[in-house]
Amino acid sequence: MPAFYDDVMHTVNMKEMPTGASAALIAHNPSINMIFATNDLDEEQEFIPVIDAIQGDGFNPLWRQVLIVFNPGVTPQQFHSDDEVLAAQRDGLITLNVTDEVYRCSVVGPGPKNPKK
Repeated sequence: MPAFYDDVMHTVNMKEMPTGASAALIAHNPSINMIFATNDLDEEQEFIPVIDAIQGDGFNPLWRQVLIVFNPGVTPQQFHSDDEVLAAQRDGLITLNVTDEVYRCSVVGPGPKNPKK
């Protein structure tokens, strides 16, 4: 699946961890990365997800799913970095719903050429 990291599209492989494993990882692993998505990662995505790390920049192969919900009156948009996602949250444009789902992900390479903002 494609995912943006700091305005660059990458390709990531994901496998959801079982519920019990996810709960244990969340409870005992403070370095889990975040993957921001508008839909559950098991579903078709309205927008390309955004990841907050890659190899060489804080990468951990475990990712906690965070769902982006656009607040009423806000036109949905594609984000290209975790900084953009967090700024939209600070500005009251979106709400972030941290889920209990953890995925084992690998960033396997650059994805297709980025669509321009």
